[in-house]
Amino acid sequence: MIWELSNRADMKARLIADRHYNRQKIGSAQFVPPGRCLVLYAETRSGRAFWVTSWPFAEYVMHEWAGAWMCSAFRNEGAGVASEMITQAVAATRAYYGDPPELGMVTFIDRSKVKPTMVRGQATWGYTWQKSGFEYAGETKGGLLALQLKPDRMPEALAAAHTQLAMF
Repeated sequence: MIWELSNRADMKARLIADRHYNRQKIGSAQFVPPGRCLVLYAETRSGRAFWVTSWPFAEYVMHEWAGAWMCSAFRNEGAGVASEMITQAVAATRAYYGDPPELGMVTFIDRSKVKPTMVRGQATWGYTWQKSGFEYAGETKGGLLALQLKPDRMPEALAAAHTQLAMF
C-alpha cells in the first residue's frame, strides 16, 4: 500500500492540493469539501501524491450520482503509476468506510484543464481512470466528464498505512 492516512489540513498534502486544478482557495488551511472525507498522502523517492474521497450526504448533492463516494481530488507528482494508485486509493476507501454505496465511486474531469491521452489515435480523457475500472457515466450539467466505478468492479478493502494511529 503506497498510501498513508492523512487529514483535511495536512500541510504536506495541502501543498500538492494547491497545485490541483480544482483548488478553490490556494493557501487556505483546509483543502477538502465539507462533510465526510478520507485524505490519503503518498511520498516515494520519486515524488508525492494526494487523494481525497468525499462522501457527501445525498440530500446536499445536486448531480445525479448523489450518495456515491466522490474522488474530489487526486494529484500524482511522480509518486507511482497513477492507475495503480487509484486502485489502491479505492481499496483504502473501502477499508475506511466499509461496504460501498450502491452507486460506487464517481470522479469528474474538467476536459479544459486536463490533457487527454492519445489512445489508438483518439484523444481520451480519463484513460488512467478507465485502466482502474472506471467507466464513462455521462456528464454533469456544467460539462464535466463523469466516470464511475461500480461496487462489483472495486478492489478488495486494504487499509492505508498508519490507519491504526488514527484511533488514538
